[in-house]
Amino acid sequence: MTDRFQITPEVHLILERDQGREVLLLERFQTGYWDGSYSLVAGHLDGRETARAGCVREAKEEAGITIDPADLAFAHLLHRLDFLRPEGEERLSFFFLCSTWTGDPVNREPDKCSDLSWFAYDALPDTMVDYVRHALHAVRDGVTYSEHGWNS
Repeated sequence: MTDRFQITPEVHLILERDQGREVLLLERFQTGYWDGSYSLVAGHLDGRETARAGCVREAKEEAGITIDPADLAFAHLLHRLDFLRPEGEERLSFFFLCSTWTGDPVNREPDKCSDLSWFAYDALPDTMVDYVRHALHAVRDGVTYSEHGWNS
């Protein structure tokens, strides 16, 4: 039997407030991956969970908020080649928009995150994970699918 190609699925939460003018970002810290750069609440799917369920789980684990899966709107699918991983792993990154949740976002993983803050879309931090910035621009432009890292 031939081994099949495998790809890593991950979810990203675009949590917005102020009528979609601000987005919640976290600064990565001591993870060995994009440390010192801002990203979204995100993570890998655990298996046997839907992308929405994974996004809800990550929101609770990283930001301490509760989201109803019905309040997540699919926004973007990014097929990316990640050269920071061994041999350039391929990833499928699902991005979901949400503007309704319960609780106040707090940093629940201070060992991996040094800041959790709201940023206006027109004032995003200079230090951002490149594919996250790419996806946020795509979402704002109404693009639901893109690719990143293939020509790097």
